[in-house]
Amino acid sequence: MREPFERAVDRHGATVLRVCRAVLGPGADADDAWSETFLAALTAWPTLDDETNVEAWLVRVAQRKAIDVVRGRARRAVPTDHLPDGPTRQRLPGDDDADLWDAVGQLPERQRLAVAYHYLGHLTHAETAELIGGTPAAVRRAAADGIKKLRTRYSQEGAIR
Repeated sequence: MREPFERAVDRHGATVLRVCRAVLGPGADADDAWSETFLAALTAWPTLDDETNVEAWLVRVAQRKAIDVVRGRARRAVPTDHLPDGPTRQRLPGDDDADLWDAVGQLPERQRLAVAYHYLGHLTHAETAELIGGTPAAVRRAAADGIKKLRTRYSQEGAIR
């Protein structure tokens, strides 16, 4: 029979916190990952197999929660007191590309979605297939057909050579 959840927190909480701090460093992020680990564990606790190595399982959950925090850091803006002096050299998407976006919009739906998610969103064909349905091979074919149509259109119009 599995021990009560509270006892598991008491027995393994320090180990989980050490794992979180090893990945994230000391501070609020590690504490948050520790809390998220035990919230997730509490949810899964009733369905956990009695023979499960609880400490190893909690460490795995903590590792995944810490990775989520690391990935979240990469997506957050970094505050700064110093703003750049001049305007950016990067163009805003779509500034001079209205005809390109029209051409993409005229593609058949599956080709448009495959091109958008794979080439513009940088998702793999498998990830794109999960979003739009079908197999990775079908998505690869739709994306290739969409790119071929765009190249044909631009080579005929002389926009891209």
